[in-house]
Amino acid sequence: MTQSLPQRKLGQHLTVSAIGYGAMGLSEFYGDIDTAKASSMLHEVIDSGVTLIDTADMYGRGANEKLIGSVLKTLPASTRAGLTIASKCGIDRNSTSGYNRNINNHPDYIRKCCDESLARLGIEQIDLYYIHRIDPNAVIEETMQTLADLVKEGKIANVGLCEVSVPVLQRACAVYPVDVVQTEYSLWTREIEDDILPVLKKSNIGLVPYSPLGRGFLTGKIQNKDELSENDFRRTNPRFQDENLEHNKRLLQALEPMTVKYNCTMGQIALAWLLAQWEHIVPIPGTKNPKYLHENNQASLLKLDAADVQTLNDLKNTINIQGERYTPEGMKGIF
Repeated sequence: MTQSLPQRKLGQHLTVSAIGYGAMGLSEFYGDIDTAKASSMLHEVIDSGVTLIDTADMYGRGANEKLIGSVLKTLPASTRAGLTIASKCGIDRNSTSGYNRNINNHPDYIRKCCDESLARLGIEQIDLYYIHRIDPNAVIEETMQTLADLVKEGKIANVGLCEVSVPVLQRACAVYPVDVVQTEYSLWTREIEDDILPVLKKSNIGLVPYSPLGRGFLTGKIQNKDELSENDFRRTNPRFQDENLEHNKRLLQALEPMTVKYNCTMGQIALAWLLAQWEHIVPIPGTKNPKYLHENNQASLLKLDAADVQTLNDLKNTINIQGERYTPEGMKGIF
């Protein structure tokens, strides 16, 4: 039986569970893949009350969307109607293997990707469709007009942009309303607080933070990158390299007293802090473990004292996180 979670409004038209689910890791990047377990995990996600499921065409080169589509077709109509499926396009992984990618926002490419995503997902309309990364060689006004046309045609319902700058967002909104912005935001990635977040609040554009647990770092469970499997991309991520990782553990030390005070996990503190930043924030942690799924969901019920929120807010003034968010290849489309 599907449970219920607190609800939040994203943008003007979407109401979803306060904690969403990032499905990427079910198909790639975080170790070995087991399709049967991944399918079971998605059913667990839906039964837990999560209503926002996030994917992209590049995750597993379409495999993630196919996985979600295979689960959606098994659901009762009433359950499916309560879900918000978000997907993305704009990162063209043009090789057959590896991490290399190009950024492509051109209209013909967006249309092609949208049609392919609809087919893989087995649905007639994508509830929330993002441009995954901003292409410096494309014209944002043309990109937005293409998305507006897809809305008019009924192929997508709501428009989102990922990792967008304030000037580009403003140009985009002049063409068609942006409902949601998705970007990395967590206790160890705070840059948006200085620029994009105030604009989102002023414009009532919803925010979906990805990697809200710092790719697992903020759970306190990763002590050494060598603990990660050989095919886990974090082994090459700059922040997980030995010297950087040891330095960044200072952040975990600051969280430890609060886990005792609230009788909860570090990850729950990290998610509760995000939820306390603004009522229209919906983080999308990902996990392949049902135990951690339910832990994450419980963070939506955790209310931190105002003083503790402020203490966490102030950590960026005393703890300087070391290491870039991605390798140079992963930073393509992020400005």
